Amino acid sequence: MNENLTKIAAEIGAMDPVAALRYLSGRFAGKITFSTSFGLEDQVITDFIFANHLPIPIFTLETGRLFPETYYVWNRTLERYQQPIAAYFPNADKLGAMVNTKGPSSFYASVENRKECCQIRKIEPLKRALNGMQCWITGIRADQSLNRNEMTNLEWDEGNQLIKFHPLFNWTLEDVKAYVKTENLVYNPLHDKGFPSVGCAPCTRAVKEGEDFRAGRWWWEDQSKKECGLHTTNEK
Repeated sequence: MNENLTKIAAEIGAMDPVAALRYLSGRFAGKITFSTSFGLEDQVITDFIFANHLPIPIFTLETGRLFPETYYVWNRTLERYQQPIAAYFPNADKLGAMVNTKGPSSFYASVENRKECCQIRKIEPLKRALNGMQCWITGIRADQSLNRNEMTNLEWDEGNQLIKFHPLFNWTLEDVKAYVKTENLVYNPLHDKGFPSVGCAPCTRAVKEGEDFRAGRWWWEDQSKKECGLHTTNEK
């Protein structure tokens, strides 16, 4: 796989994000998808795809615990582009068993409980969404965390056995905001209230000045444990 990855990386190396997405949508026709959580970066990539009529289906993980503001962005995005965004839900039996046994807020009790909740609400639905795919498009940028600084814009995801492409990998937050403003994209108003990233409502708070980018996610936990597994190497 490394040889194929190197070849693809060389072919898209000088392309802008839209050109790269167009190339990948042809190379992996019917086997490529983009996951959105309706954050700033994801809204930019959604515009790349829908505004340029790229054959890349978009999906989102409907965890059942999203902010009202996220649903607002979801609806406005559908209204603007008139294109479908598929929702993947948690397995009802597994979710019911967890809530009935431990209650609706068990994730606050321990890291293990929180990871169980993430597994049921996010990881397992993601597995279903990526089933049969060969290329997964994400909104990751290089400067979002120390771990992600070690990544490249095109990589092999061992856990999901597919290629991941991050079209905004080399963009800064200022680049993203400028595009959103120029193209008048709808975005989550929580971003203007100190939320650099927006996940499930019980697990996300605003970030204070000087805090790390991910300080608002799972804010009651140790900083080193703050990954749900969606983009952690081999934690799939």
